Amino acid sequence: MNRETETPATIPREARKWAMICHIISLVGLMGNGIGFFLGPLIVWLIKREDHPFIDRQGKEAVNFQLTMILAFLVSAILCLVVIGFLFIFILAVLIIVLPIIAAVKANEGKEFEYPFAIRFIR
Repeated sequence: MNRETETPATIPREARKWAMICHIISLVGLMGNGIGFFLGPLIVWLIKREDHPFIDRQGKEAVNFQLTMILAFLVSAILCLVVIGFLFIFILAVLIIVLPIIAAVKANEGKEFEYPFAIRFIR
């Protein structure tokens, strides 16, 4: 089954669950060692990507978003030297919490989710 013919009803519950976990595990990682928000989605995606194309696509989205957030936080840290970086860090902190929740809900419904502003490092 390809992406064009796939509907939320045709995506197995197990695939939707693992796609959701790819997104939501980043929140657990935020409470950990500081890099877990990236490692969690990466590990889940690497382990489960071959089980279903939906998991593969959503896992890539989650990993790409987290990589983008790492870069954005680095740029914001540098911009803190000229004060505006503090505003960016606040905005990024909200995005890194809210967007994975939205993505997890969409994945659980079997709907594709693309993070806004995410750089597609992995295609």
